[in-house]
Amino acid sequence: MPIRHAVIHQIDKKPDGSPAVLHLARQSLPDTQAIENLLADVNDTYNAKTGKAWGLFHAQSGAYPLSGWLSKFIEGELGFMDFTCTATEHLIKLMEESNLSVGGHVLFALYQQGMTDYLTVAILQQVETVAVAQDLTVATSRQLDSRTLRFAARINLSEWKNNPASRQYISFIKPKGGRKSTAYFQDFIGCQEGVDSPGETRTLLKAFSDFVEREDLPADTAREKSRELVTYAASQTKTGKPISLNELSEVLDEDRPTTFADFIKTGGYGLTESFAADKRTINQFRRYTGRAEGLSISFESHLLGSKIEFDQASASLTIKNLPTQLIDQLKRTAGA
Repeated sequence: MPIRHAVIHQIDKKPDGSPAVLHLARQSLPDTQAIENLLADVNDTYNAKTGKAWGLFHAQSGAYPLSGWLSKFIEGELGFMDFTCTATEHLIKLMEESNLSVGGHVLFALYQQGMTDYLTVAILQQVETVAVAQDLTVATSRQLDSRTLRFAARINLSEWKNNPASRQYISFIKPKGGRKSTAYFQDFIGCQEGVDSPGETRTLLKAFSDFVEREDLPADTAREKSRELVTYAASQTKTGKPISLNELSEVLDEDRPTTFADFIKTGGYGLTESFAADKRTINQFRRYTGRAEGLSISFESHLLGSKIEFDQASASLTIKNLPTQLIDQLKRTAGA
């Protein structure tokens, strides 16, 4: 993961409402193992985050100027330090308007992963740690906390430049509950949601359940393909990559690699060929489980609506095609 440019500026803002103080770095960070480790840790935490959204830039304007400055940097009209300094000065203005905001260290990192260029922007906090010296004395120190992210975004620069029709080249941590005190960071990036990731993911899982039913797959095969789908989707989200329907189709059936993709395309599901999966929705797809008063139920979610029917009014399940072992046990009990 070659890092082309990286810098950290500091915004010192106390929660008591006093004006923020900006400390700008004088130069980019050298390419060292320390910054590589920091960026790797930030990316790992970011990829593991649930509740992210995917979208695109608002049209450039006085309210959303970041994309314009970024374009000038890419075109060589603005240096990296000038770009990040100007952007951070704009960020501090937006931050001042949020009374509950706190400062932090603002990381800008431009790097390459595979053939794709990315820009990660994140506000990092400091935490106190205790270190043991060689003489076995202890002392406290402060370090950047890369494991806790509330404000971060990743821009796929290659997608932005080469695919003007794309609506998912930016991902960002979505403020929980839409709180105004945290929404300023989204305004700073200047992005809007372009893809309903949870909705797309739910549609994919519905298509998969329909596909399993149409193919009339044995239960063991259906479970295995469910695991393959979840494993593939989890791997993509872990590395920050979108789901590719063609890749997924090949994963599900190497002998007939286009079968699932063709089923989706001809089924009128309206899915794009590539989209970012919603991690929370994928995780919920694994199983439905419940236990109470000696009753334990667990089943694959794709069985709901086919072999298992749920009646919300009576809070009851109707199960079809019970396992043979269970049927035999019930028959023996009934005949006793």
